[in-house]
Amino acid sequence: MNSKKIVITGGPGTGKTSIISELKRKSYVCFDEISRQIILKAREEGDEQLFLTQPLLFSERLLERRIVQYNAASKYETPILFFDRGIPDVVAYMDYAAEDYPPSFDEACNEYRYDKVFVLAPWEQIFVSDNERYENFEQAEEIHQHLLNTYKKFGYDLLDVPFDSVENRTQFILNALKD
Repeated sequence: MNSKKIVITGGPGTGKTSIISELKRKSYVCFDEISRQIILKAREEGDEQLFLTQPLLFSERLLERRIVQYNAASKYETPILFFDRGIPDVVAYMDYAAEDYPPSFDEACNEYRYDKVFVLAPWEQIFVSDNERYENFEQAEEIHQHLLNTYKKFGYDLLDVPFDSVENRTQFILNALKD
């Protein structure tokens, strides 16, 4: 079975993980955001903010793990799979940080394709910083623009998810997939 691979993306603090949790509650197969795992492992190794101190190393690890997630999706026999962020997010964050990266990053974005991409815009009322999220709201808005630009660069049509309750946003996504 060729499952449809659906990305839910957006800047930090836009509600992606809450929607992924709601989709899981509804028994959909979802792949979690993995940057927090990389951040926590780096902290164990003594680097408090690996993306800030070594953005290329952080992004290489993230890209590798996102490709692993993408490939792991093939073992599921389900019509739809959801991803909390996609491979192009890595490029968008590197562009946001104005960091150089090897051509393999763009090559991965072209090779590993998703069927649909839903975007959550910055929403100040729900934005919260925490120990793994170092960005403020203004930075979240900048990152959002880089995400839009990057996904468009790789030829994706983006669907904006309206501000609403988690349940309604989730239902919006599911309804859009019926079309």
